[in-house]
Amino acid sequence: MLLSRRLLVLVLQWLYGVSGTSIKLRNGGFEDIIIAINPQLPEDPQILDSIKDMIKEGSTYLFGATQQRFYFKSVKIIIPLTWTTKTEYKRVTTESYEKADVIVAEPSQAYGDEPYTLQYGGCGEKGQYIHFTSKFLTDDKLIDAYGPRGRVFVHEWAHLRWGVFDEYNYDAPFYVTGPNKAEATRCSAGITGRYIFETGTGETRPCKIERQTGLYETGCLFVPERKQNSSASIMYMQSLSSVTRFCDQTNHNIQATNMQNDQCGYRSTWEVIMDSADFARSSPITETPPPPTVSLLQTQVRVVCLVLDVSESMRSHNRIHRLRQAAELFILQVIEKDSWVGIVTFESTAKIVTGLQQVVSDSVRKSLANYLPTTAGGGTKICSGVRAGFQVFLSKYGSTEGCEIVLLTDDEDSDLRSCFAEAERSGSKIHTIALGPKAAKELETLANMTGGLKFSATDSLDSNSLIDAFCGLSSGSGSVFQQSIQLGSKSQSIGISQSLSGVVSIDKSLGNDTFFMVTWSLSTSPPTIILMDPRGKRYLQADFVVDNTNVRLARLKIDGTAKAGDWAYSIQNTHYTAQVISMTVTTRAASLSEPPVTVKPYLKRDTNNPMIIYAEVSQGFLPVIGAKVIVTVEPESGTAVELELLDNGAGADILKHDGVYSRYFTSFKGNGRYNLKVHVQGKEETVRRVRRQSQALYIPGYILGNGSISLNPPKPVYNKTKTASNFVRIHQGGSFIVTNSPPPGVDLYPPNKIRDLKAMPVNNGDEFHLTWTAPGDDYDSGTAERYEIRMSENPAELTDATFQSATPVNTSGLKPAPFGTKEFFQFKPAKKSNKAVFFAIRAIDDNNNVGNASNIAQAGHQTSQLPPIIWSTTTKVRTTHSVSLTTWLLPEATPGFSGYPISLRSKQQPPHYCLAGGVSDRKSFKVFLLGSRLDAQLIGRHGVCLSLSWGSGPLPSLGYRGYYEY
Repeated sequence: MLLSRRLLVLVLQWLYGVSGTSIKLRNGGFEDIIIAINPQLPEDPQILDSIKDMIKEGSTYLFGATQQRFYFKSVKIIIPLTWTTKTEYKRVTTESYEKADVIVAEPSQAYGDEPYTLQYGGCGEKGQYIHFTSKFLTDDKLIDAYGPRGRVFVHEWAHLRWGVFDEYNYDAPFYVTGPNKAEATRCSAGITGRYIFETGTGETRPCKIERQTGLYETGCLFVPERKQNSSASIMYMQSLSSVTRFCDQTNHNIQATNMQNDQCGYRSTWEVIMDSADFARSSPITETPPPPTVSLLQTQVRVVCLVLDVSESMRSHNRIHRLRQAAELFILQVIEKDSWVGIVTFESTAKIVTGLQQVVSDSVRKSLANYLPTTAGGGTKICSGVRAGFQVFLSKYGSTEGCEIVLLTDDEDSDLRSCFAEAERSGSKIHTIALGPKAAKELETLANMTGGLKFSATDSLDSNSLIDAFCGLSSGSGSVFQQSIQLGSKSQSIGISQSLSGVVSIDKSLGNDTFFMVTWSLSTSPPTIILMDPRGKRYLQADFVVDNTNVRLARLKIDGTAKAGDWAYSIQNTHYTAQVISMTVTTRAASLSEPPVTVKPYLKRDTNNPMIIYAEVSQGFLPVIGAKVIVTVEPESGTAVELELLDNGAGADILKHDGVYSRYFTSFKGNGRYNLKVHVQGKEETVRRVRRQSQALYIPGYILGNGSISLNPPKPVYNKTKTASNFVRIHQGGSFIVTNSPPPGVDLYPPNKIRDLKAMPVNNGDEFHLTWTAPGDDYDSGTAERYEIRMSENPAELTDATFQSATPVNTSGLKPAPFGTKEFFQFKPAKKSNKAVFFAIRAIDDNNNVGNASNIAQAGHQTSQLPPIIWSTTTKVRTTHSVSLTTWLLPEATPGFSGYPISLRSKQQPPHYCLAGGVSDRKSFKVFLLGSRLDAQLIGRHGVCLSLSWGSGPLPSLGYRGYYEY
């Protein structure tokens, strides 16, 4: 039962962190491409010249590569405020660094100059942004390694715009083509070259094929010939002068073990591009397109006007006081230093409360906060407030371009659309905050058309959503060192003499301008406050500044840099009845030497799937993995839903350990606005690592015309680094609207698509061993009812459209495990094939909702009979149900492949349940045993020590099968 057959319509608004929304395609020309330069980059005119040359060269290359369908028509380059102002630089309007399609920024010290594209989604889905470094743009030596910059840009553009993937694979650089035969992973296979091994003495020799794997030895390099006859493919090696095309059906290499085959079901790059909306709306262009036009825009000092509703309806639900609390936090802490701030209130008419004041000191912040409203009454005329906001800007600048309005209202207004055209022409961003269930439904439209952010807040006093919304209004300039970062947000109804308690971790990258704010709902006097820093120093109620306007707010700013570690607080309710108490904590970066961990939420919906919620967790441009990421989705009414986002390469997550955490969301509570907040917690073992997806290939060198080898410097190798301390982050993701919500109790959702199916022939090819991650019942939640597996010698038969026509595999007795569990299945087909065999799997739930067909897995060639594994017990079994085992490793596994079978020899009963875990790299491996988990650590080159644990019962029985994987 496909979701598209039901009338589920989700009207979703883009959240903070989304990129690439401004690009337009007209008559084959891509317009308004945004390229933003990071504020931390020193001024360098060469960067601008290089970008212009790259775009011009890339436009010509793209035009030819797409068979004269597409070119780059116009580009806007955002120049940082820190660079010298010039007359040719125009003012930024609704563009921003955070929404740029291309980012130019320095990497982390542990990262290199590889161009890459961040992709959240699967095949055919647009990416987030392209990243270039200043060195890539200015150092011509890198052209030897990556090719001309215009060609590299087209390679990355295909990732960004059309959702295709690389046709090489660093993890699996070779694949077996037959007995003692292997090829480099590439497309097309017509690219010729040599397989060489550097001896370490400055010499090279031909690579050897390892007997056990049938692959070239570790360290082998495929070095292409500089002169080629093949014109494909740009997604493999765009640096070759002969390469002018994307791989298509005529030259696509389905045997290559790359992400393009894995993610796109063995379709070629050009087939995916032809399926895009761009291709459907285009046709070949008969004339040579003009060179791209490049506009230079410069970021300005932030100019913000708060436009606040003070109509009669703001008296209810304590809204006016909650507004004062939240807006005061924005002025005192969130708005960046040197910004300009004005305040407008409106009801039946609008009033300019104060014109623009520049935030140059704490005294200015306090002065602005004193202008915030405390009373309400009258009607609601939203447009009058917006127009008054424009007047605030015009009184100082003579222009509204590049300014920002923060518009908050709790009521409807039938005339709101009357100022839409004026708002769109203004060049100002309008961020909207919808307070309560009756706030105008047109607010999101107003924000969308002006490039603003969208937030909503409920009337639930147990929710901190209004304060969180104002915390989410940081600048989109890309200057993370200046932006306010939220660490704590807790709100709860506290009984008489009871306390709101908690711990907030401040990591060493943070601590400047740290701000603790306590609010309460009823008492005229503050609750008892105790705050303790990591060294035991106490801050009491007397240390907090209590607001004297009866808005029930107390605040404390820590002098200097707050100490890193855990800050514990306890706030006791001294009122005679229960009341809601909240604690909010914000801070800024400690210095310019280390970027803080940041979180960027993102929301997506496609035609046949429910919402997918993403959160990118990174430090600088390094992904942060191993964090616990919880998203809270709060409806207009009813209980909020918490959902853990995962970075496990299953369900909605396309790539494991890339720092992008994701999950499907299906727990709708009816129609209306939903508010989203992300909470991230990292422990000391959380690892930062290099992003390895969707990057231009580093060419090791070339075979010259005379047969000599010209090698580039070795590609830099970057090690994993661990975070120095615990960290927490809270980020307000914004709001979205749901209409025609699915009825409660109706099972509409199928199991999710399985993305990591792998297959391997065993026992001389007589049997096949399959592994995958279990899907859920409703996408990635729960447990599916059954599996359906199909096999074919033609991968095209294993797509959703033709799945039923492929040969079925007997799966009787194969019962799905809960979502996220590692599954494996071994079977013997009725007929042995001498050709490559492909597999796909899909899951079905108890309501016969059928999931999409999985990725298509190709069973590699059986190269030799694998020797048996012999296990021996070296430690007696104890009551803790653990035992150490020793053995010898099997021959080294094929890189990137999992699935060598093993047997544990014992006469005891099997354990009761199965767990899976571990990481995949060259220094460790993981072993799975049906009903148990083994964690393995490499000792020397061949020996391994394993620790086995299980729930209850003695050691597993003789012949109990499992497997290990790299």
